[in-house]
Amino acid sequence: MASSERTVIDSSTLTGWYKSSYSGGGQGECLEIARGHAGVPVRDSKAANGPALLFSAEGWSSFVSALNGGELSG
Repeated sequence: MASSERTVIDSSTLTGWYKSSYSGGGQGECLEIARGHAGVPVRDSKAANGPALLFSAEGWSSFVSALNGGELSG
């Protein structure tokens, strides 16, 4: 698995992927998260062989909390 500190070049080398419960429909805005790793890998569901971003558990939790709290805008 080729990676840097915050990315994995080929996310198909990781196991445990599941699609976000908020993903779906025809919008093409789906992401997947992999369980069972030291960090939290996140990838575009349409690019199973593409890169994944790696978040610390604390960083991912903070990001999700900010989204849920409306602190980030699109």
